[in-house]
Amino acid sequence: MNKLNSLILVFTVIYTILAGIYFLSIGNLEFLWYVGILTFLIILMIVLHKQFKFSSIVLFGASLWGFLHMLGGGLRINGERLYTKIIISIYNSEVPGMQILKYDQFMHFYTYIVVTVLLFYILNPYLKEKINWLIISVLLVFMAVGVGAINEIVEFMPVVFLENTGVGGYHNTLLDIIFNTLGSIAGVIYLSFKNKIENN
Repeated sequence: MNKLNSLILVFTVIYTILAGIYFLSIGNLEFLWYVGILTFLIILMIVLHKQFKFSSIVLFGASLWGFLHMLGGGLRINGERLYTKIIISIYNSEVPGMQILKYDQFMHFYTYIVVTVLLFYILNPYLKEKINWLIISVLLVFMAVGVGAINEIVEFMPVVFLENTGVGGYHNTLLDIIFNTLGSIAGVIYLSFKNKIENN
């Protein structure tokens, strides 16, 4: 592991420990659950990196996701958790969970850009030199949406076992899936441009 990757790992471990201490101190069991998930993902990324050699920018992108996720659950602005804050009011409705664009939705979009790029790194060694990029793109989006389904299951667990969570209802879940998909499509577009630049 090079120096930059080591610094990214140290940064990730430090903010995960600090987030764990903070959420424990305020009794936030929902985000303690997410700290546990994040710890598992850090270990998983270390294992996967040994085999697939993710670039530093991809590793930083994954680390930044974790940091922004912890920030979203821990930072409050005017008494309101960052995850529920509206960044830009694109669409507003009286229906609970139907406000766009919230920090939560931005995070789902960003997360699945990163997830799609990670999936490509994992898939790439098994691809032939001449591939149909459209087929690979569709496959990557389907794979990312599948990861998103697992994510929704993970988010559902605190709802089952804890009295109060910030997960949201049906509309929120469907918007999560939509932004996961849009993020994955953006990730595929990024990979497409990156691939064209590298091959020219």
